[in-house]
Amino acid sequence: MRSIITKQKIFFQKYRKVILFNKNLVVSGVVSFFAGALATQIYAQIDNNNIANASVTLLIGYAVYIPLFVSLFYRDNKSSYVDPITGTKNYKKIKDDAKKLIGTFSASEILFIVTKLYIHYSLLELSFQPYQAVTVAELTAWGLFLVCINTGIKIVKLFR
Repeated sequence: MRSIITKQKIFFQKYRKVILFNKNLVVSGVVSFFAGALATQIYAQIDNNNIANASVTLLIGYAVYIPLFVSLFYRDNKSSYVDPITGTKNYKKIKDDAKKLIGTFSASEILFIVTKLYIHYSLLELSFQPYQAVTVAELTAWGLFLVCINTGIKIVKLFR
């Protein structure tokens, strides 16, 4: 039993930053999903334009997701951007990590947007309920996104 707990601690210590990164993605994604699900239902009552519905839902999702993720990521990583000896911020590290994050997110988000819009719109065209369409689209796009972004942060060595 002690061996299992020790192995878990070692695993968590080794992959702590990646685990926290993914936790932040999931928390932001879940909150964004509920905002998008509410938006798609409301929009469907106002207008029958399925492409507009899918687009508005995507925009509202991003309006929630991005600020929430950034604040969670900063909270979990702010200590790694401060020099422990001088107590000053290491702006070079902040700039380098921001470039890595922007590059990785850009590729992953393009995949997410194309997948989500296509599936959401297609399912609305097939007369799925808006909340059903957004759920299937979001889960599928998120699966692809998580694989892509985790591969990306490994390639760019965001967490060494």
